[in-house]
Amino acid sequence: MTSQVESRDTVISFPALDGREINLIHVEGPRAATKGPVMLVHGAGVRADIFRPPSQTTLVDLLVGEGHDVWLLNWRASIDLPPNEWTLDQAAAFDHPAAVRRVLAETGAETMQAIVHCQGSTSFVMSAVAGLVPEVTTIVSNAVSLHPKIRPFSELKIHWVAPLIARFTPYLNPGWGDTAEAPFEKAIARLVRLTHHECDNDVCKGVSFTYGTGFPCLWSHENLSDETHEWLRKEFAECPLSFFAQMSECVRRGHLVSMSHLSRLPRDYTAGPPRTDARFAFFAGEDNLCFLPESQERSYDFFDTHRPGQHALHVVPGYGHLDMFMGKNADGDVFPQIMEELG
Repeated sequence: MTSQVESRDTVISFPALDGREINLIHVEGPRAATKGPVMLVHGAGVRADIFRPPSQTTLVDLLVGEGHDVWLLNWRASIDLPPNEWTLDQAAAFDHPAAVRRVLAETGAETMQAIVHCQGSTSFVMSAVAGLVPEVTTIVSNAVSLHPKIRPFSELKIHWVAPLIARFTPYLNPGWGDTAEAPFEKAIARLVRLTHHECDNDVCKGVSFTYGTGFPCLWSHENLSDETHEWLRKEFAECPLSFFAQMSECVRRGHLVSMSHLSRLPRDYTAGPPRTDARFAFFAGEDNLCFLPESQERSYDFFDTHRPGQHALHVVPGYGHLDMFMGKNADGDVFPQIMEELG
């Protein structure tokens, strides 16, 4: 295990294109960056620090150490920001274009690259396909992008259980395993404890209940250090049912669709050629129980049809969803492939 890279953070707050406050974390190493900017975009109900688990070399460490100019985006799904009933449409139309512009303004660069995960990936790819982030030349997408494919029991949960829960609360929060206060929150926490027995971390179990099917769902326990498994208790919070409603429709259609009538966004993201020249590198953990590897395989096929030979697909054995970034051995098993795609 190599050591973590010394770095310092600068937080830059700015408005998304609809005025909602979001922020970027600029991560600087002991030496000035020698390569262009790369922005990392987290998934739903977490925050930018999900890319920086403790006691191991992280992807951020590796990027900084290799001279990349590293930026972590807290978009409107971040738990570091006030809870809100966001949709993928809002992130695609308002957050990601504003973040790209801000990084380029801060750095003076004309182009940049992005590493995007889960719903940070779906929403960012929506921006790209709609032609809203033409300055991004390489997009490394993990877990899911244009074609969400989930397990049958997860389909039952997202189509039927999530709308039922939405009658009682606007949010689901895996953190209720440790922090439940209201009666409904306590009821969900008890339900999770009754149905999940894979470990003694109630937040870990709540994550699996919230985001799919599995014991656990987003990682393999064998891939996480004990310290990371404990650390993740603080890394999950509110995720709005408004998101689950949109993803439910996307799963039904077999591809991403917009749920709003924003003129900047297409209704169907697969109806025509992507309006981007970016090169895509699609990553999937072979053992992903949240979004099946077929999700990324389908998206790779779609992009390859329109620009044959330009894109790449990596299905990584022994990994699932978030352990692609949080795994204790990911610096040797996963990160070198990502770094190669960035060039």
